[in-house]
Amino acid sequence: MLLKTWIFSIAFFISIGSSAQIKGVVIDSATRLPIPFVSIWVENGNNGTTSEENGAFELNVSEKSKTLLFSALGYEKKKVSISNEMHIELTPSTIELQEVIITKKYGTQQIEIGETENSFLQAYENGPRIDIKFFPYLSKYKRTKFIKQVVINTDSRIEEATLKLHFYKVDSEGFPGEEYLEKDFIVTVSRGVKKTLFNLISFNLTMPKNGIYVGFERLKIGKNKVEKTIKDAESNSNVIQTSFCPYVLYNSVERDYTFTFSDGKWIKEFTPNRLDTSSKTTVYEPAINLILTN
Repeated sequence: MLLKTWIFSIAFFISIGSSAQIKGVVIDSATRLPIPFVSIWVENGNNGTTSEENGAFELNVSEKSKTLLFSALGYEKKKVSISNEMHIELTPSTIELQEVIITKKYGTQQIEIGETENSFLQAYENGPRIDIKFFPYLSKYKRTKFIKQVVINTDSRIEEATLKLHFYKVDSEGFPGEEYLEKDFIVTVSRGVKKTLFNLISFNLTMPKNGIYVGFERLKIGKNKVEKTIKDAESNSNVIQTSFCPYVLYNSVERDYTFTFSDGKWIKEFTPNRLDTSSKTTVYEPAINLILTN
C-alpha cells in the first residue's frame, strides 16, 4: 500500500537567547549508575527533554523559578526546583509481585488489530511527548488473547532512531492508568518509511477485557536529533531548524474526545462537536497496530 504523507505540525526553532540553559545528570540512588531515557517535564508547561544514555540532560527554560518532573518506569517520580547544575537521584520503586499463571501458548493463529482505511499523516514534533491509541476488547479475541507484537508506522531520516513504547491499563474512569511493564521498553527503528514489528511475547501480556492503551514517547536525545540550515524569510539570515526522529505516522479518525499528556498527567479533551451527533470531528491518532496470537 502506498503511504501518503502530509505535514500537520511543523518543528519549531529553539531560541537560546531568551531562555536559560539547565544542565544535569540523573542517577539511580541505589546503584549510583546513570539512568538513560528519563522523561523530564517542566511543571505547568509544555517544555521538556529526555536524559541521554549516560544520564545527562540539557534543557532551555524561560523561567528558572519553575519545577521539573522526572519520570522513568521502575523509579519513583520526583519533582525538583530548577537550578543551573542539577544532580538528580531517582529511587527505585518497590514492585509488588503478582501471581503468575502459566498458560500454554500455541501460536497457531494470529490476527492484526487496529488497521484503518485512512491515509497516513506525518508528524513533525519536538519531544518529549506521549501519544496513545486505544484498543477495545472484542469477544472474537478470546481465541487469540496473547499480545504477540506491536506494529508501529514510522518515517525516520536516520538509522537506529530511538522510541519509548508504553502499554497502559484502563483505570476506573476510562483514562490511561498504570503501565503493564515494569521497566521502560526502548526500541529502535531504521531509516525510511516503514512498518516495524516489536516482539512482546516475553512479557506474557494478554488482551485485557476492558481494553488497552498503547502509545509511544518521542525521545529528545542527541542521537535522534536532525538539524537543517534554512533561510529565515523575515531576517534573511540562516537559522538552524531542529527536529527529532523518528517521525511517527498518524491516521485520521472520528472521535468524541482525545487524551493528551501534559505536566506528567493525562488530560481528557472533548472535541468541539461532541454534542452534535450529525457532525463528527476528525482527530489524529498514531498508526499503531497489535498482533494477537493463541
